[in-house]
Amino acid sequence: MSPRKAAQKPATSTSGNDKKYEGFTDEERGAMKERAKELKAAARQAGKAADDESAVLAKIAEMPEPDRAMAERLHEIVKASAPDLSPRTWYGMPAYANKDGKVVCYFTPASKFNSRYATFGFNDDANLDEGSMWPTSFALTKLTAADEKKIGALVKKAAS
Repeated sequence: MSPRKAAQKPATSTSGNDKKYEGFTDEERGAMKERAKELKAAARQAGKAADDESAVLAKIAEMPEPDRAMAERLHEIVKASAPDLSPRTWYGMPAYANKDGKVVCYFTPASKFNSRYATFGFNDDANLDEGSMWPTSFALTKLTAADEKKIGALVKKAAS
């Protein structure tokens, strides 16, 4: 390593609050590492849908409660509402992709980023456009029958 590189220090914030920018959190770095593994595995296993679903089910099984119960139920809802979507992992989380391989919807467990609620979200490949504004994610603390019905309808519309 050159002496010049050894002397370089990480960037710090110069704002008035004296907080130093420390970059990504451990959870965010972990999610990025998971995504890199997924991309490598996808390149090796192109077209193996059964392996992708197994990976999703394995990730769900690793989750603590209540995330696991919600993820299991959401998996069932997505598969029933939009059978054309393919389960796969995305940043280490359960996700569902269209025939072009683009993630349409995903589940972020609360435990993944130490959040107070889980999230079920939609990416821009989801067909949910409604006027000039529409929701793209929903906070979940539990799943009621009404929530399940609404999610099923949204997934069906998103995959259309």
